[in-house]
This record gives sequence, C-alpha cells and structure tokens, in this order.
Amino acid sequence: MSYAAAPAPNGTDRTNAPSHVAIIMDGNGRWAAARGLPRTEGHRRGVEALRRVVRAAGELGVRTLTIFSFSSENWSRPASEIGDLFGLLRRFIRNDLATLHRDGVRVRVIGERDGLAPDICGLLGEAEELTRGNTKMTLVVAFNYGSRQEIANAAQRLAQEVADGKRDPASITPDTIGRYLDAPDIPDPDLIIRTSGEQRLSNFLMWQAAYSELVFVPIHWPDFDGAALEGAIAEYNRRERRFGGLATKTAAS
Repeated sequence: MSYAAAPAPNGTDRTNAPSHVAIIMDGNGRWAAARGLPRTEGHRRGVEALRRVVRAAGELGVRTLTIFSFSSENWSRPASEIGDLFGLLRRFIRNDLATLHRDGVRVRVIGERDGLAPDICGLLGEAEELTRGNTKMTLVVAFNYGSRQEIANAAQRLAQEVADGKRDPASITPDTIGRYLDAPDIPDPDLIIRTSGEQRLSNFLMWQAAYSELVFVPIHWPDFDGAALEGAIAEYNRRERRFGGLATKTAAS
C-alpha cells in the first residue's frame, strides 16, 4: 500500500481542503459489538481505516493529519485490551513506517512517554527520527495524550521560569502558552472530526481547538473511509469562520 498523494477523488478541488484535520477515532468497540465480534477485531479494523484515511487525506490536499490513538484516560480499560492496542501500535509502526517514509509523510508524536514500555518509546522515537525531513504531509499521533495534562505541563514550565527569575509573569500571553505545548510548530486544527456519533472533545486538543470547526459523524471508525473524510471536508467548506470578527469562508481561511 502507498500513502502517496494521488489525484483527488471525484474531481475534488484540493485547494479547498483544510490545512490541518484532526480526528477522534471513536467506535471500534461498538462496531465489533454490533457484529458479535471481539473488541480486538474492532481495533484491528480501525487500523485498516487509519491506513485508508491517511492516504485519502494526502489525496485531498490535507497538509497535517492528527489522530487520537490512545488517550491518557484509556489506561482505565482492561489490561488485556490495552495490551491488544499496544500490539496493534507496534505492528502498525513496524509494517507501515517504511511506506510512510517512502511517501514523504513526517510522523510526530504528542503525549506523555514516561511509564511507557521501552520498546514502545523506541518505536515512537524511531518513527519521528526516520521521517523528520519529510515534507509532503505530517501525521501527528496523539498517544498517551490528554489535553489537560499538556496544558498543565506548559503551566509548570512557565511557573518554573518565573520562580527562577527568568520570566516576568506579565509576559505570559496565550501565544506564550501555545509555544510550550507538545508541538508548538504544528498549526491549530482547522477541522476536528469525531466518529461514532459522540459530540464532545474528550480531552483532545482543547487549547488548539479554540476556533476549530467541529464535525460529528455517526459512522463508527472502522467504517470511516476517504468518502467519509471528503464528506466532512465538504461540510467544513460550507461553513463560515468568524474568529470573533466578520465571516470568512472556510475555503479561503
């Protein structure tokens, strides 16, 4: 399989794609339960959906795709399911990293790495290092990630600078805090999609989502594909973004 960008499907105008799309990949377990299958099969099919969507994002002209792959709250799940999720991550990186690299996809990882198994940390670091110079698209993987903790970490670093006399508290602005988040060089998402019908952010990119357009779709993640992504982008393009001011068409924002 290739992740390289092909002509946009159905003659879609690639210039209308949002630069940064973020996805909360929800519904693997419900997809499996509806079919009488184990949750592990839902997660496996979710990885297949991820492959489809990364390719489709490139075809549609998306420059940055962020995926919520494992939240800091997911540790409350049964140990067997966590083990299955980590096993899928290992296989995804080992099986797909070379293809992602060949096709010019840069991989970035956000989230906490303390406490992760050494081989998981090594694989995440390998993915980032190998693809560091790629420029066709950036795939941001939010792994062991929680937005509140990300913001708290930024606040702690700034507080320490104040305590050390290196920073005046009055100098701290929203832009300052943004520079202390996990990936300050990544632009805020234009569009956040959540699958499976739930309508909440669930501790995902809460700072960065201040002016994102939100699209909630009823499709469970394993059934999400390029057509569904194109549909969500079409909905995005029907909206007007105001950013607190006058209306701005999304396609031109």
